Amino acid sequence: MSFEPHSLDEFRRLISRRARQLPTQWEASKRLIEKQEFPTTVAQLLHLILKKDLPDAIKEPLIRVFQPQQAERVQDLNAELLKALTGLPPAKALRALCIFFELIARPGSQWPVLTMPSEAIEAYVRHSANPFDLLREAEVASVLDLGAGDVSFADELAELYVSHLQAQNRSLVLHCLDRLDPRSKLGGPLHPHQDRLRALRDKAGATFAFFGNQDMFALNHLDETGKLAPRYTIVTCWAPATPTFAYEPSRLSQSIIADDLSSTKGASELFRFQGEPALEVRHGERRLLFPPWKFEIIGPLALLNLMAQRGSLCVLGAVDNQVFWELLAQLLDEPRYRPQDQLFTAASLPEIFGELYETLNRLPIGDSVELADLGALRRPFLSPGPVASQSRAAGAFRYVQIRRGATFPGVPAGNTARRFSAMVEELPPWFLTLVPS
Repeated sequence: MSFEPHSLDEFRRLISRRARQLPTQWEASKRLIEKQEFPTTVAQLLHLILKKDLPDAIKEPLIRVFQPQQAERVQDLNAELLKALTGLPPAKALRALCIFFELIARPGSQWPVLTMPSEAIEAYVRHSANPFDLLREAEVASVLDLGAGDVSFADELAELYVSHLQAQNRSLVLHCLDRLDPRSKLGGPLHPHQDRLRALRDKAGATFAFFGNQDMFALNHLDETGKLAPRYTIVTCWAPATPTFAYEPSRLSQSIIADDLSSTKGASELFRFQGEPALEVRHGERRLLFPPWKFEIIGPLALLNLMAQRGSLCVLGAVDNQVFWELLAQLLDEPRYRPQDQLFTAASLPEIFGELYETLNRLPIGDSVELADLGALRRPFLSPGPVASQSRAAGAFRYVQIRRGATFPGVPAGNTARRFSAMVEELPPWFLTLVPS
């Protein structure tokens, strides 16, 4: 499941970041370089290096470091080469490599992880009208729902699949995250009802957990304590938040984003509402209250990277038009789809996306198209911005299907998706099914 670096600089950054982000594993790595463990550690590392798909500029020197059979301690290794590869002194370099190559089991290893190759997942979803039916076929049925809100999607998913899985003596692992603090008076209908949470927790055949007040880009504590699986069969995100994912910071400057937010959403300021921090947005005559982080901009690249790293299959549902085109720009290979400091507007989108824009806009509700038929998929992704770099990996997708509409027969959905039919001023949303490389 490890991200495959594409350059030596990227490899150094990833090695260092993993070591910092996994303190429990870092502490455990000490024993792997002790005298009695050292020969086994070197042999295991060499075996994993030989198997792993790495650029020659990384793989060949790593093999040279660990191939000599006479090494009996860290001091016997090529310190200069280790430093060049990792940017770390020998002992720390060896420990960091043990973490990168996963010689130390993560706490989340208590959760089962799908072993189905991405080629087989792609073949399945190409011929299925419902990507969630993969849960019926895969050997592991696990779902991570990002930005789960009122957990109505999780509730519907459990109703559709748990009985079938129970008949096969299998269970559903269902984990939900949301940044809203359950104790907050802000957010209103987006908070889950306690009765619904209780019913999901008590549901036979399902292992359910809801993590409120949880930033999806700060999962270290949940990972370290084993509360999350290292990878899920499906990762999903419904109605990705606007404006959080509606602007890409690697493409748009902060000043341009701020000006557009002010002109389209209204002036805003932080204050305290009934004892808690809040954001007040003045939109015409209306004064709207939101959580203080409502206007924090993360961008779609960070979301795509997170989903690619945590899921064997990724589903984005009820994606509004503004978020959709920013997502699409990150999924396509040609740089012309990512013009610097140019906002995506009704006027600029046809010019930037050309025939692809016309094709997608003509797509009838319920119909789908494979993105690779419209343009080359982007691989690898560029390095995300400072906020997104807190996630543990970057990634790319081997397959992307785009479907027009909010809900589809037999496909589970949440309340937000089901409300789109009543939003007469909103353009029809989008539904994306993505298979990570």
